[in-house]
Amino acid sequence: MYFKSQKFFVAGMSVSGESSARFLLERGADVYIYDDVVSDKVQAVMAELSGLGAHIVTADKCEAAALRCDILVLSPGIPIDNALPVAFRKQGKAIIGEEELAAMFLRATAVAVTGTNGKTTTVTMLNEVLNATGAHCVACGNNGHPLIEEVEDLTFNDYAVIEVSSFQLETLSSLRPHIAVVTNVTEDHLNRHYNMENYIFLKSKILKNLRESEYAVLNYDDPIVREFANRTKAKVVYFSMQTRINGAYYENGSVYFNGEKYFDVTELTINGVHNAYNALACVAVAGILGLDKKITSQAICAFKGVKHRIQIVREVNGVTYVDDSKGTNVDAALKAAQSMANPTIILLGGKDKGDDYVPLFEGLSATPVVHAIIYGENRFKMLNAAIKAGFVGFSLCSEFNTAVKIAQFIAKPGQCVLLSPASSSFDSFLNYEERGDAFREIVEKINETF
Repeated sequence: MYFKSQKFFVAGMSVSGESSARFLLERGADVYIYDDVVSDKVQAVMAELSGLGAHIVTADKCEAAALRCDILVLSPGIPIDNALPVAFRKQGKAIIGEEELAAMFLRATAVAVTGTNGKTTTVTMLNEVLNATGAHCVACGNNGHPLIEEVEDLTFNDYAVIEVSSFQLETLSSLRPHIAVVTNVTEDHLNRHYNMENYIFLKSKILKNLRESEYAVLNYDDPIVREFANRTKAKVVYFSMQTRINGAYYENGSVYFNGEKYFDVTELTINGVHNAYNALACVAVAGILGLDKKITSQAICAFKGVKHRIQIVREVNGVTYVDDSKGTNVDAALKAAQSMANPTIILLGGKDKGDDYVPLFEGLSATPVVHAIIYGENRFKMLNAAIKAGFVGFSLCSEFNTAVKIAQFIAKPGQCVLLSPASSSFDSFLNYEERGDAFREIVEKINETF
């Protein structure tokens, strides 16, 4: 691509949008930038980019800019059916995302990870395994560290472990990872993708460029993901907690890869069946890459997890507070609840993503959860689901801060308070990280009583 002859419209000044604009400006491209969110942070970013040569586009000038520009670089936060990408599509112009832009210039060996849950944990764990073996590796993508920021520094001898979301897959077509991992597929983001068929299709897109010399690492225990084996030319390597298969599997308390024992599950620092699945996926990748078994096992077992994913904040007055703000869908919240060892009060709610919450409340009845505090924009939808599921132990409020305070007063010594909202954070927060930080801040201010 000859940048100096192209006009790029970068829509959305999130981390990926800002990084894309900087990358293009550094290479002499003509860059137009736009964001429909008006905030001090966005305005500061746009002002800085303007100083580097970018053209700021206002809402009333979007149509004219779309006619002028050749390529739309779309933030993953903007749906593909938004008026702006529709305008570019009608003109037959290219629509790409930050990961697509980066994929065009990626030289490193790519391991791409997608799935409804477990992406960030698996990517981070894999990164630590590869670094422990002495490889130069970067964890990037949907984890908040854009691939475009690393693509120039990664050589043919390096690894890029890339987290890929369904939003990014809408505009991703050039990425050809050596190994593609699919952790699971459960209901999520249906407010954006409309139905499960579209969502499943997007997740399967990560496999579409794989050839016979590459690998698809698939969760055998997930029937949707297992079927993906029929959609790829790549060699398929499974991972399973239930069956001895070709790949990584759990048997008699231990993790194996093709018959060779790696470690006992009890050696893992992080708990929960979901984390055992993440570890199995990592073992499968390590086995494919031929990484040292001892080093791989040590790195996986020492892994302490990622921020905002079932992370203990503090124990105060006999109550343990757990931050799982990253639990933004039904399946993630249920897995978090199942991982609790003591009676638990769960905080649920936020912005609706189109999920059916009845299975959530039906599932919570079989976990240590004894009470749910429902809050946020989708609280009445959740309330109706709880009633329909026959789940009666709940409280209702509107604000997040109030929900945490109610949990503080309800919780008894020996119990846990778990923030695992099964919803996005966008009704009150910029992202799940900000929500988790707000939870931590409230918890840290709780006074001990003697």
